[in-house]
Amino acid sequence: MGEEKQNKKGLSGALKKFYGVGDCGFTLMSNIESYYFSFFLTNLAQFSLPMVTFITTVSSTVDALLSWIYGAILNSIKPMKWGRYRSWLIAIPWLVPFLYAFQFVKIGDGILSAVIIIIAAIASHVAWNFAYVANVSMISVAGSTPEERSQLSSTRAAWANLSKVIFSYVGPGLAAFMAGIIGEVNQYGAAAFVLGCVMAVLYYAHFRMFDGYETVQPEKNAKTTAKDKTGGMDLIRALLQNPPLIALLIADLAKFMFNFVLMGVAAYYFSYIAGNSGMLPTYILVTNIFCVVGAYLSKTLSNKFSTRTTTIGVMAIQAVLLIVSFLFYNNVTLVIVLMSVAMFGYGITYACTPALYGDTIVYSEWKTGKNAAGWISGLQNVPLKVSIMTRGIIISACLAMGNFSTDIDPAQAPEELKRAISIGFMIIPAIALIIAVVALLFGFKLTREKVNQYAAEIASRS
Repeated sequence: MGEEKQNKKGLSGALKKFYGVGDCGFTLMSNIESYYFSFFLTNLAQFSLPMVTFITTVSSTVDALLSWIYGAILNSIKPMKWGRYRSWLIAIPWLVPFLYAFQFVKIGDGILSAVIIIIAAIASHVAWNFAYVANVSMISVAGSTPEERSQLSSTRAAWANLSKVIFSYVGPGLAAFMAGIIGEVNQYGAAAFVLGCVMAVLYYAHFRMFDGYETVQPEKNAKTTAKDKTGGMDLIRALLQNPPLIALLIADLAKFMFNFVLMGVAAYYFSYIAGNSGMLPTYILVTNIFCVVGAYLSKTLSNKFSTRTTTIGVMAIQAVLLIVSFLFYNNVTLVIVLMSVAMFGYGITYACTPALYGDTIVYSEWKTGKNAAGWISGLQNVPLKVSIMTRGIIISACLAMGNFSTDIDPAQAPEELKRAISIGFMIIPAIALIIAVVALLFGFKLTREKVNQYAAEIASRS
């Protein structure tokens, strides 16, 4: 009873093949919000546009402001019975379906309904972000080498991107099925509840897969080891004394900006430049398939060239592809081909970045003597949330640059509007990726050999 449970060594077959099914469920669930939240507020709940703006702005701003705290809390409080991180995969996801559903339910009229939706949006995000951060943190716990972390990150990314393909078939059909049962107004609330339950079940699968990989203290008279207990200054040092982490945060912001800006501008490109909005679903399906393949192949590239080299090289290629696309933005077929290859690259970088965060966790513990895995893994939330906030600003600025108006006939779109849309679709993401490449080249100096050396030195201190 007085001894700790010891960690397993090496990745199990289940982790190698199925780690990421929880992320598949998570993305399926969150896509209800990504695709239908604004539609629900305007067309089903019938809020005014100013009220819709108020609801979405308040909820997303609070979500962004809270994005840094989850890892800090996980790293600072007493671990629960199943471990510091693994416990959160079972303790909280079951709350999400109930909280999330109320984000898509209109109760009464006026400000009360809006307040309920805002509270549900914030509360559901807080709940799922704890589980999300704990899930990502387990990559550095279970993966003891750069190769193992790369394996877990790649498998996770493949499952997460596969969910986008699945959602294109499941999401609309599930919502329509629910509309036939409980009515059109609350169809997305019911769909959110069902997919939230799927997420909770699949996170439980992760909980089972990670059994034995995290050191667990005895339940009675348990004391957290000094290296695992972190205070406020320890967390600040883990960030400010970690140049590779700062460079990676910049690169991760660029990665997410690339994805979200492309998603947001694509509809305008196919309406006003391609002249065929019906091509958009096909474009989304094809690019997401390329994403899945890229994520799956990332571990092969990372093992051959290292995760750092792969990420830098792929981001540079993506930037080139986007610039070439801009030069030929009126050639729709060529643009689709180039964008598909660029999204193949996004699948690779999406898979690589969690492994790179794992390297910065090793570096931080080597330098400070404190294990800040949860804090550093949680910081992945920050570029994600910031990119979502800035997406709207970038898209609005590009449309304003082209003097966009809803009165413009897409078939008669002026060249200045086409060029402005193309700048948002191609040039701005390319600039972000170039900045990311520079940041990683000069700020992220962690090589595979250095990380293995640091890990050996940490082990020798125990």
